[in-house]
Amino acid sequence: MLTWSSPRARVAVFVDGCFWHWCEEHAHLPKANAELWRAKLLANRQRDASHDAVLRSEGWAVVRVWEHEDSTIAADLVEAALDRWTRITS
Repeated sequence: MLTWSSPRARVAVFVDGCFWHWCEEHAHLPKANAELWRAKLLANRQRDASHDAVLRSEGWAVVRVWEHEDSTIAADLVEAALDRWTRITS
């Protein structure tokens, strides 16, 4: 789910949950219906990659951070994307 965007700067920011987007560091499959969940979570990751590709093909900078990551790191990534846009448009 899109967390924040700047249409003018064409920057899209996603904060991905470790469970729903299958973080490699914290992901775990529920024991009940494990194969169903595996397929669902893999599909989520594939959909994320597809959405990223579409956005990038349309000139957007895509920033994805995990919910467990330090918010300072996330802010730095967003700031870097906005700085690139500022340099391009100046």
